[in-house]
Amino acid sequence: MIAIAALNDLPKSEFVARLAEIYEHSPWVAEAAYAHRPFASRAALHAAMEAAVAGADEARRLALLRAHPELASRAALRGELTAHSMSEQGGSGLLEAPAPSVERMQALNAAYSEKFGFPFIIAVKGLDRDTILARLEARLGNTPEAERQEALRQVGRIGALRLEALIDD
Repeated sequence: MIAIAALNDLPKSEFVARLAEIYEHSPWVAEAAYAHRPFASRAALHAAMEAAVAGADEARRLALLRAHPELASRAALRGELTAHSMSEQGGSGLLEAPAPSVERMQALNAAYSEKFGFPFIIAVKGLDRDTILARLEARLGNTPEAERQEALRQVGRIGALRLEALIDD
């Protein structure tokens, strides 16, 4: 944990390094937020990061979505994800799922990626495997525009949860 005041005092390179994985493989979000220091709170920092995402062009937002790993993917099962993603997926029971659940998740992930062009993204904290599967199935019925907006909303939730675990207000 780091206090928000201490985070505000970091030079840009250290600030970005500390926050680089809050938005999966997208340090540009932390770089953009840096210019808005000092932050009065973790929520203010998160708002600046969300503003950076909202202000990015469509190609950059799509790259942000595509930077997220598939849930219960082969890479996840091999432990090849970022520490944040491994912890989040492990906490939901996705990495210890029985083979039929993993196969179902992977089939739904493939259908989702084919339809929308990016992986299914959901803030898994507090959700169990069955709930995640049900939400994935339901979101497959969304329009591409509605799903892009929902995926970005979920990325924001994930970012907020990661900041909560990292920064002491």
